[in-house]
Amino acid sequence: MAEKTKRSITIEAPAEQVMAVIADFAAYPTWVAAAKSVEVLAWRPDGQAERVRFVLDAGVVKDTYVLRYRWASDRRAVSWELESGDIQKAQSGSYALSDTPDGCTVVDYELTVDLTIPMIGLFKRKAEKVITDTALKELKKQVEG
Repeated sequence: MAEKTKRSITIEAPAEQVMAVIADFAAYPTWVAAAKSVEVLAWRPDGQAERVRFVLDAGVVKDTYVLRYRWASDRRAVSWELESGDIQKAQSGSYALSDTPDGCTVVDYELTVDLTIPMIGLFKRKAEKVITDTALKELKKQVEG
């Protein structure tokens, strides 16, 4: 399997607040620039989203895909895997949250994406870096804003 792209950011808010924003898929189109629509297709008994459909338009990259989510019981981590996609043949990722002594939260984000179209590894890594950096910056802005 390919190496994951890993990025971290510190957000000035408690982990519960950060995870609440991550878990609010219906709100994604209001703060995630590339998310044109996001719909929860299935819910777990505990009220967490299990399957979510995304319609993404990031300029040259457009995709509709479904992710299957796994939530940690302590609500400090969430991971996902691609169930289906138009141009993706695989995606796995995770957010893991940890507290800092000053009441902030460190968000660790890992992502691996494999497309149905051939892409040179260097470009793929650069695209993943842009995706993860943008996602973390948008998350920080949404939580702190």
